[in-house]
Amino acid sequence: MKKTLSLLLVLMLVISIFLTGCASEGNDSTGTNSPATSGGEQNAGDDSSEPIVIGALTSLSGALQDYGEQNQRGFMLGLEYLTDGTMKVAGRPIKVIWEDTTNVPDVARERAIKLLDVDKVDILVGAASSSDAAAVLDIAEEFKTVYVIEPAAADFLTGDSWNKYIFRTGRNSAQDAAAMADVIINSKAGAKVATLAPDSSFGTSMVQPIVNELIERGGELVHQEFPPTDTTDFSPYIMRIREARPDYLYVIWAGANNPWGQLMEYDLESYGIKITTGAPEIAALKSMTPMIGMQGFSVYHHTLPQNNPMNDWLKEKHLEKYNEVPDLFTPGGMAAASAIITALEKTSGNTDAEALIEAMEGMEYESPTGTRYFRKEDHQSIQPLYEIILREVDGIDYPVPEFVREIPAEDIAPPITAPGR
Repeated sequence: MKKTLSLLLVLMLVISIFLTGCASEGNDSTGTNSPATSGGEQNAGDDSSEPIVIGALTSLSGALQDYGEQNQRGFMLGLEYLTDGTMKVAGRPIKVIWEDTTNVPDVARERAIKLLDVDKVDILVGAASSSDAAAVLDIAEEFKTVYVIEPAAADFLTGDSWNKYIFRTGRNSAQDAAAMADVIINSKAGAKVATLAPDSSFGTSMVQPIVNELIERGGELVHQEFPPTDTTDFSPYIMRIREARPDYLYVIWAGANNPWGQLMEYDLESYGIKITTGAPEIAALKSMTPMIGMQGFSVYHHTLPQNNPMNDWLKEKHLEKYNEVPDLFTPGGMAAASAIITALEKTSGNTDAEALIEAMEGMEYESPTGTRYFRKEDHQSIQPLYEIILREVDGIDYPVPEFVREIPAEDIAPPITAPGR
């Protein structure tokens, strides 16, 4: 009798543990709590009712919250568009678990481990910050899980720090630099260029690629300035740039204390110096009213893609759902969703990392800015960007990037710097 009672107690304990496991919680695609579903090493032979679980990391708070939220919207809308609203691929339902990195690399790492070890996600995607993304690279390799980076742009993510599980749908800094150099040299062969960027890792990392691209295309770097990030008086830096007499001044800046007004006060154009930069997100464009007429490049503005059904749908749906147009980082989220769905269609729903890597290397996929593909050597997405001119448009409270031309993807493909590739 005692033996029978002991067996019953053990059985009840096992059932209790099982039910507790089934009730463990995670943030699903709607932001509510729902049972975490086991993912991991699923294959084409799995029950088609088993969901494909995507772990999404981004900045949903902190300094890059706006970027993270744009990316989140784009990703979820992308899944809706690419599955015709079914949220299924290859017959399997899709579940997305979102985690906030808070823009802190240690938190990003912790949340990635939670997604992989507890939630058993099949694929990782994110993050807004390059530092956050960097903290996850070795975790993806340790768990042998494909990690789709979007929109973090630091070159080393698909360069020195790359591993075979890493794919990036976003462009990297070298592609931005190539686009900027292409615009400058296309306008003036052999152009002399000066740069103005903050004295920070962001500033220096963004300047070096443009130096390399200018030399490659026959241009010349003649002067550099790196003011502190909290600078409010740019006068001495602008004066030295003016004395250097470049043909172009390439400005890289982010933040409220921007140099645009003072640059116009010093009337550099009367000294034959044209100011140029990449057109940023809408909030930052609002600070660039002094720069109307500037020629530069853009990753995205909702008016730029030409004859693109995916972008047309995104604009319409985003306006309907959020009462505003998609911004700079929204199409990247949609592109990441497109890459993942395209790959899963190729594998018939098989989420095994080796199967996905084989499907994704060299794979073409559609995006709101046109066809992209993953370069086989380093899994960097090769994609077109845009030459633009900032224009004043009636009824819009910021300078609008006007389409000049699409810069072909192959013309701005970055160098391959992944180890051993």
